[in-house]
Amino acid sequence: MIEIKPVTQEKDIYRLWEIGFSRENMEWTKWNGPYFDDYKVYTYEQFKKEMTFYRSSNNWGIFVDNQLVGMLFRYWECEKTRWLEIGIVIYDENCWDKKVGRVALSLWIDKTFVDFTQIEHIGLTTWSGNIRMMRVSERLGMKQEACIRKVRYWEGVYYDSVKYGILREEWENHRAQY
Repeated sequence: MIEIKPVTQEKDIYRLWEIGFSRENMEWTKWNGPYFDDYKVYTYEQFKKEMTFYRSSNNWGIFVDNQLVGMLFRYWECEKTRWLEIGIVIYDENCWDKKVGRVALSLWIDKTFVDFTQIEHIGLTTWSGNIRMMRVSERLGMKQEACIRKVRYWEGVYYDSVKYGILREEWENHRAQY
C-alpha cells in the first residue's frame, strides 16, 4: 500500500537518513543530477541537527507498506503570484519503476490543491536526463510548459530544464477518468 504522510516518528527519520544521506554515491543523487550537486554524507546525529526539511508541512514522506521510501516537496516559486511547484525523490531504488512515484505524486497533487484553494496551477521542474520524471509528469496529465535548452550542465553534458504544469480543472478532469 502506498501512502503519503508527515515524517514524525524516530524510526522514519532514521530510515530517511539511512536511504538518503548515510553513504556516498547513492543512486538517487544521479537523478537529482544538475539540481543538487551539494549532496553530502551525514552521520545520523548531524542529519537530525542540520537536515530539518522533513519537519515542514510542505514536505511529506512516501511510504510503501508503512516503510519510508521517499519524500514529496512543495514550495513557492512566487507566493505573491500564487506560483507553486512540487517535487519528489524516491530514495529507495527498489521502489523505482513500480508506479510508487506516480501514485505518490497523484496523492500530493490532490492534497496540494485541497491545501491551497487559492492556486489554479501546480508546476514541476525536472531535467531532460531524468526520463522517468518526465514520463510520470505526462502520465499524470501535466503539460510540458517550457523547455529551456542546455542550461543544466552535469558530468560533462548539457541538459535541458523541463517545466511541467497542470491547472486545477485539468487535474479534476484527469482524476475523473481514473
